[in-house]
Parts: sequence; structure tokens; C-alpha cells
Amino acid sequence: MKTARLAFIGAGNMARSLIGGLIADGWDPAGISVADPDNEQLAAIKHSFQVHTDSDNQRVTETADVLVLAVKPQVIQEVAIGLGDTVQQHTPLVISIAAGIRSTDLQRWLGGRCALVRCMPNTPALVQSGATALYPSAQVSDDQKDLAETILRAVGLALWVEDEDLMDAVTALSGSGPAYFFLLIEALQESGAALGLDEKTARLLALQTAFGAAKMALESSEDAAVLRRRVTSPGGTTEKALAVLEAGGIKTLFHDALTAARDRSRELAQQLGEK
Repeated sequence: MKTARLAFIGAGNMARSLIGGLIADGWDPAGISVADPDNEQLAAIKHSFQVHTDSDNQRVTETADVLVLAVKPQVIQEVAIGLGDTVQQHTPLVISIAAGIRSTDLQRWLGGRCALVRCMPNTPALVQSGATALYPSAQVSDDQKDLAETILRAVGLALWVEDEDLMDAVTALSGSGPAYFFLLIEALQESGAALGLDEKTARLLALQTAFGAAKMALESSEDAAVLRRRVTSPGGTTEKALAVLEAGGIKTLFHDALTAARDRSRELAQQLGEK
């Protein structure tokens, strides 16, 4: 499986993170090609990973078993239409990591009936700690599903959703999710400093506490609610703090926030698909 020839269209941060994760996972750089109109980006990615680079999207697609569309959503229509004939002729597995672009629109731009996997990764993929949801078109075989999952697992968690409409909820939860946690870390850090801690101490305590809590949750088979109760002693400081958060409606705020993000994801998908 790791001998499949991969072609990336786009040499930005997400492509770099995937390529770095794949090579660390045992993929041969000689089997990876990257196309991008920016020669500086190509030079940087070639220097970092010793992969093949090219300014021509068509050339890298012609020899690919897997084509990864790693361009910005605003330009993917132009890129996909330009690759349509080549994709139809050589029939690679197409993996799209362009946020908010629906499979039906991609299929239309690529010429139809492609083996297509739509993915929604998030930015922690840059440090091999990402969370990615995948949705396959009907043309994707079981072997191709395994291949797509293997590629995305090189940068973290990868799981499948059965209904493409759920990708908007994925975008709201994990796609935008890192920003929610950064906001929480920011709030903890600022509050710690306001209570008298120096800024460096407050920052490090907030960061390590977030990391430790996430690690505990990942390594436990218990639900987060159970873990929360276990560290909340009756009448103690944690119980007092949580009471303030719950009185402020924190769960309702998060539900409203994710609903707003999901709805905006739907709006953007509609706008980009109508272009």
C-alpha cells in the first residue's frame, strides 16, 4: 500500500504536514510528487522532503495512483476543471482536503464518476495530531478506502462518516475546534495572570493542563463526564469553579457556537459550488 504513487496539487501547509507524516510513516519520497505554481514553495518542499516537484498539474497527475487536492477552496474549481480530462483518462483515487467543497461539485468539475474521498482535516495535522473525517463516493473501492485512511492516519486520527451532510458538523466540531481550545487556553492564561501569576508561569500551566487533560481523556475508556466527576471533590475548589461555568450556560454557548459554525459551513459550500 505504501508503494502507491502520490501526487499533491498544492504545496501549502496541509500538503507539507501530510507529506511529512507519510514519510515518517515509511512512504518513499521518490513515490511522491508535488505540483504548485509557486516555485519558492516547490523549492522549500523539495528541500525538506526530497520529493519530486513540478509546476505542471497535468504531469504529476498522469503518473499518480492517488491525487490529493490540497489547494484553497477558492481555487479548487479551476484546478479540478483543468485536471478533469487527465483524471478521467488515468482514473486515480482523488482525495480532496479542500474545506467545504462538496463531492457533487467536485465530481462535476472533474468530469463525473471519480473514485473520490472528501476529507475534513484540522490544523493539528501540522504536528501529526490531527483529526480527520472522510466521506467516500460510491466509486471508491474497499482497497481505496483503506489507502485513503492510511494516508490521513499519517497525521493523526482518521474516521469515516456515512452521510456527507455530517461533514458540516465535523467542520464545526473538529475543523474549527482548535480555535475553541486556543480561546480556552487564552482565557485560563489571562485569568491566572490576573490572579497574580507571572505571564510565563500562567501560560505554561494552562498549556500543560490542557495537554494533560486531553491525554488523560484519550487514554481512558471513560466518558469525559465521568473523568470530570472524578476530579471534582464535593465542596472543593473544582466544584465551585464548575458551578460558575455551568451557571453561565457554557454548554448552551458551545452548542450555539457549533450550530453557527455548521450553518456557515453549509452556506459556504453552497456559494463555492455555485461558482
